[in-house]
Amino acid sequence: MDYYRPEGLNDALNWLDRHQQVQPLIAAGCTDLLALTRNTGLTGSTLDITAISALSGIEERTDCWRIGATTTWSEIIRHGLPAAFDGLKLAAREVGSIQIQNTATLAGNLCNASPAADGVPCLLALDAIVELSSAHSQRSLPLSEFILGARDTALMPGEIVTAISVPKAAATGHSVFLKLGARKYLIISIAMVAAGITVESGIISRASIAVGACSAVAQRLGNIERMLLGKPPDLGLLHEITDDLVALSLSPIDDVRADTTYRYKSAGELVRRAVGQLMPDQSECVA
Repeated sequence: MDYYRPEGLNDALNWLDRHQQVQPLIAAGCTDLLALTRNTGLTGSTLDITAISALSGIEERTDCWRIGATTTWSEIIRHGLPAAFDGLKLAAREVGSIQIQNTATLAGNLCNASPAADGVPCLLALDAIVELSSAHSQRSLPLSEFILGARDTALMPGEIVTAISVPKAAATGHSVFLKLGARKYLIISIAMVAAGITVESGIISRASIAVGACSAVAQRLGNIERMLLGKPPDLGLLHEITDDLVALSLSPIDDVRADTTYRYKSAGELVRRAVGQLMPDQSECVA
């Protein structure tokens, strides 16, 4: 086994470039590392990026908020991010136990590409962009183009995720995250919804809604977002958000947690509740 834990990003990228033919594992928070190998111990080559300080931390820039790849969920919870990130913070509290939140990383959640990854709908709703680096180049992809399917991403050989950025234009208004599982804590989602709304001059100027665990990849509900835009924020809008409209963008499966029909109905109800909570002076809503 070839195990490497560098402190510099260039050292990591150069090592990965030399080992890309053997497709090494990349360890970020390590919470899923052994589970994904399906072995009793690590085998093959492993690049441990946990000691690279340049990959951690949250930074406000002129045009975006930049979150380093190995930033933990606990760091996201504690950081003074604007209200548009409230949904992401709520999702962070759903990522396993506190011990897991202290170790698990944002990039690890994305690279696992689980259909039920709690962070993905929130970042989709924030128009997140994924920064990818190799020894020879750097590129950026919208999150919607980075996760291709269940356990499948657009990462090329020799690349790692170095950061996730959220444009300032998307970091406005307020957001919320709602999750349905078989129990309240420490559970994989049956359905989950992230929603954000910005109100300016008495009308909805930005709306973003994403549903997770109801398709191979979390989906934005563009049809409902467009329906909300330009309208005054009012609970009456919730009657226009039907289960059928929500279902247009989804393709849930039957599994041990829930069947397709239950997921469709759950997603519709969660979308209405999330949008209702974001209406002015509304702390909760039951459609």
